[in-house]
Amino acid sequence: MKPILVFQTDFTYKEGAVCAMYGVVKSVDRELEIIDGTHEIPQYDTWSASYRLFQSMHFWPEGTIFVSVVDPGVGTPRKASVAKTADGYYVVSPDNGSLTHLKEWVGITEIREIDQNVNRLRGKNTEGVGVFHGRDVFGYCAAKLASGIISYEQVGPAYSIEEIVTFPILKPELMDGKVKGIFEINDPNFGNLWTNIPMELFKEAGFNYGDHLHLTIRHEGKDVFSKRVPYYQSFGFVGKGEMIIYTNELMKVGLALNQGNLCECYHLHFGHDWEVEFEK
Repeated sequence: MKPILVFQTDFTYKEGAVCAMYGVVKSVDRELEIIDGTHEIPQYDTWSASYRLFQSMHFWPEGTIFVSVVDPGVGTPRKASVAKTADGYYVVSPDNGSLTHLKEWVGITEIREIDQNVNRLRGKNTEGVGVFHGRDVFGYCAAKLASGIISYEQVGPAYSIEEIVTFPILKPELMDGKVKGIFEINDPNFGNLWTNIPMELFKEAGFNYGDHLHLTIRHEGKDVFSKRVPYYQSFGFVGKGEMIIYTNELMKVGLALNQGNLCECYHLHFGHDWEVEFEK
C-alpha cells in the first residue's frame, strides 16, 4: 500500500493554499490518500509545528509521510528536507526548528536536502515563485516519494543529523524533591498548558492523585506565578473555574482551569523559556 500523506501548516482554510497543495499531490498520483493534521498552527510558529508532529505521529501506520509547512524563511537558503525518524516515519519540512521534538524525543536516523532541480514542480506557471514551497517543493516531493516515483535516496543529498536546526529544550528533572520542566505547548481550544514532564517522574517524586502541590512558573528566569494546586486524574475533581494539575493524553503533566482558559486568565504561554516547578 502507498503511504498516507498527513499535512500540517499555518495556512488556515481562508484562501486556496491548502487546495493548491492537494491539487499538486493528486496531479502526481490520484491514488494517494491525503489527511489533514492541522492547518491552524500559529503563524510562523515553528516550535508548535515541531510539537504537533511529535504529538500525533506514532498513532499513524509506520511509513506515513508527514508534510509540515510552517516556513517563515521560505525562499531563503534554509534547507528543504526530508527526515527519516527512528521509528520509521518520514517528515517533509523546512529544516528550521520544526524537527526539534522528533530529534530530541524520537530520534532522526537520516536527513536529506530536497534536490529542487529534479524534485520541484515545473510548469503550471510556477517558474520563479519563491514564496510557496508548500506547493512547489514540499507537497510535490512528498507526492513523488509516496507514489514510488522516487526512492528516499533520490530525494536529494544526505547531510549530517548534527546540522539539523533545533530549539533548546530544558529536559525534565527531579532534584531535592522538586520536579522541573517547561510548558511545551498549549491546548489552544481550551487554554490548558502541557509540560514536558512525564507522569513517571511525578511517581518517582512521590506525588499522588489527591496531593496538593506547590507550583512555581518562571518566564525567562523570573518568577511570574506561584500557587498551591491539587493534582487529579481529570478535570471534574475540582470545581468550575478552579486550577488543576492533571495527566494529559500523552501521559505528561498538564495544568488547566476546569471549564476555563488558563492561558488567557493568567497570561501564561509555552516554549523553552517557560519553566515550571512542582513540589509538595
